Amino acid sequence: MTDSSTAGPPSLEGGPAPCAPREGAGGDALLRAAIRHSAARCALLCLLTTATAGAGLLLPYVLGRTLDALLTAHAAGVVDSFGAGAGHWLLISAALVAGVTLLDCLDGVLAGTTNARTTAWLRHRGVRHVLDAGPAVTARFPAGDLVARLVGATGQAGPAPATVAALLATLVTPLGAIVALGLTDVRLAVAFLVGAPALVLLLRAFARASSDCVAAYLRAQGEIATRLTEAIGGARTVAAAHTEDKEKDRILQPLPELTRQGLRMWRVQGRASAGAVTLAPLLQIAVIATAGVLVLQHQLSVGELLAASRYAVLATGVGALVGDLSALVRTRTAGRRLGEVLDTPAPHYGTSRLPAQGGRLELRAVTVRHAGRTVLDRVDLTVPAGSTLAVVGSSGAGKSQLAVLAGRLADPDHGAVLLDGIPLPELSRTALRAAIGYAFERPTLLGDTLADTITLGAPAPSTDRLVAAARAARADTFVRRLPQGYATPCADVPLSGGELQRLGLARAFAHGGRLLVLDDALSSLDMITEREIAASLLRHAPGTTRLVIAHRATTAARADAVAWLDAGRIRAVGPHARLWEDPAYRAVFAGDAGEAG
Repeated sequence: MTDSSTAGPPSLEGGPAPCAPREGAGGDALLRAAIRHSAARCALLCLLTTATAGAGLLLPYVLGRTLDALLTAHAAGVVDSFGAGAGHWLLISAALVAGVTLLDCLDGVLAGTTNARTTAWLRHRGVRHVLDAGPAVTARFPAGDLVARLVGATGQAGPAPATVAALLATLVTPLGAIVALGLTDVRLAVAFLVGAPALVLLLRAFARASSDCVAAYLRAQGEIATRLTEAIGGARTVAAAHTEDKEKDRILQPLPELTRQGLRMWRVQGRASAGAVTLAPLLQIAVIATAGVLVLQHQLSVGELLAASRYAVLATGVGALVGDLSALVRTRTAGRRLGEVLDTPAPHYGTSRLPAQGGRLELRAVTVRHAGRTVLDRVDLTVPAGSTLAVVGSSGAGKSQLAVLAGRLADPDHGAVLLDGIPLPELSRTALRAAIGYAFERPTLLGDTLADTITLGAPAPSTDRLVAAARAARADTFVRRLPQGYATPCADVPLSGGELQRLGLARAFAHGGRLLVLDDALSSLDMITEREIAASLLRHAPGTTRLVIAHRATTAARADAVAWLDAGRIRAVGPHARLWEDPAYRAVFAGDAGEAG
């Protein structure tokens, strides 16, 4: 074991190169990937919405021809106007109305199923990336905010294909109506286009303002989710301290901002709608007035006047545009929030394999920075194969960060971490995870039963391996007292902090491997249980290298050597008894009531 104060190997700058963001990561690109994923459904949606828009554009023309045919028949004194040419136009009108209704129904069903399918795909992709990137994601996004992005943002980004298809139809309708006005009489189109720029500016201002307030609203949601998650994690402490009201106020502190942004969204949409309500009738009146003059001049028929009035309404369909633009803004904003998660690079893995035996761990000039602070500063450390090294230091010294690096749950900003002479990024994922086992301060029970959580990740789970690991972790006794023993569902087990840690240790023992990292995994155990587990650790995993993050002097005393971290640097490495002579080292354990030296 080496001390960082001595001359170490040269710095390996840069570490593993961060991988490029996945295809589709980052806002609009992610939504494009979602649309490509549902390409067939999206194409069908576009066809349905375009067909609906086309039928809607055709309907005013048919109604106008029907009216002209009826008026012509009436002027000619034909009693049976249905048989005098108006009949087939009436049938066409009825068919168009029925067709529009049917297309709307098909569009609603297809849009709903496509939204659900796309949302599920986005959530699966987000969760998979979080698992791939690991602590790199959780260090960047608090748990509550991350859940809000994976659940809430995906729910709002999921309708992207249907939103695009709906917006396409919404754009086709007014553009087609303007073209129809021009085909009826070019002067009608000119009368409408005179006021069209004001309509475009109105929609543009709405889109900008809506985007800002939607982003702020989602940020406030994420903040509330983060605080709620923190409170749930510390529910026992809150209950014991009787600070429920204070915690509730802390959780809901962003609520006024959430309310303000929600009301702001409604105000923005209300102003846009109010502007549309004011502008649209003016444009319609301009078109109808022009058409009326042309009718008086016998340049348009009454049926064409009816058609022109309907096309003027379709051309000024700002209400639909506002709604679709609002949906598009929400979808894009949510997509950007999810894209930020996917932009967090996941680690690369190599193809190298480890030698048949070993366990030598090396940290070479390792530096880690977080939020502008240096957590580890040029750390050089070697742990010989088969030995036990305890890492101690005051709070914030970088102990847990060192444990994270040892098993490549994260990569250093500079330097390298090697196992048996091979840099960890060069190892395959399978080789790396098979070689390194972890036990944490607050392990999470994964799997349906206690047996599942203990054998999780074990290369060859068996009953014998399960029981041996549980006995080594002193968990077998309390597990067998449960009504269903190892088959007890995890959700039904009320566990103390020490029992939970023993299950985490059992999982690490069942995993095996050549390196075992205990990240403060003994902190909740009583002194007797800790001593028994420390003794069984050597018997259960002979030849395994052990890196133990220790807060107790008794834990450090049982290790072969101790690495003393101070402000991100290795201050000293040596036996606990020798380091105990330093008052500053003893001060690290000032709050420990265990054995001294």
